[in-house]
Amino acid sequence: MKQHFMMFAAYNQWANGRIYDAADDLNDEEFNRDVGAFFGSLMGTLNHLLAADRIWMKRFTGEGAAPTTLDAILYRALPVLRTAREAEDRRIIDWLGGLSDKALSGRFTYMTVSDMRTVSQRLAPALAHVFNHQTHHRGQAHMILTVLGRPSVPLDLAHFQRTEEGRAFA
Repeated sequence: MKQHFMMFAAYNQWANGRIYDAADDLNDEEFNRDVGAFFGSLMGTLNHLLAADRIWMKRFTGEGAAPTTLDAILYRALPVLRTAREAEDRRIIDWLGGLSDKALSGRFTYMTVSDMRTVSQRLAPALAHVFNHQTHHRGQAHMILTVLGRPSVPLDLAHFQRTEEGRAFA
């Protein structure tokens, strides 16, 4: 089970890098343009992804800063946001690397952000949600880049598995 989640953490890091690479030459107006996505702009979408990961990592580890809302704008500038994203992806990989299969099958308890409920659940399904959530909103980021006229960015898991980074998991 650990290998499965390590693959998704590595894929997550790789796919996030590809999105940020594709966005690298956007000007501020393009980065902030509301194109009708759930979080409006690419800036809003990428901030949401980072905010959600920080919230989940705080729940999982009890450590780190976590915003109090899912639409928190943590960083307005793409280069600073990218640096924070890269650090969070490394944090996720390092944390997962230290877990045992037994820990992955365990439970944890946390407070929800949206309605302040206490939830107890198994760790593995929560991790599945985190990586699925990333994929979902990365798809929206991809759509935003398309609307902004950027070339398509292949993000398929199978594409990752054919790369040097992904071969270890294929």
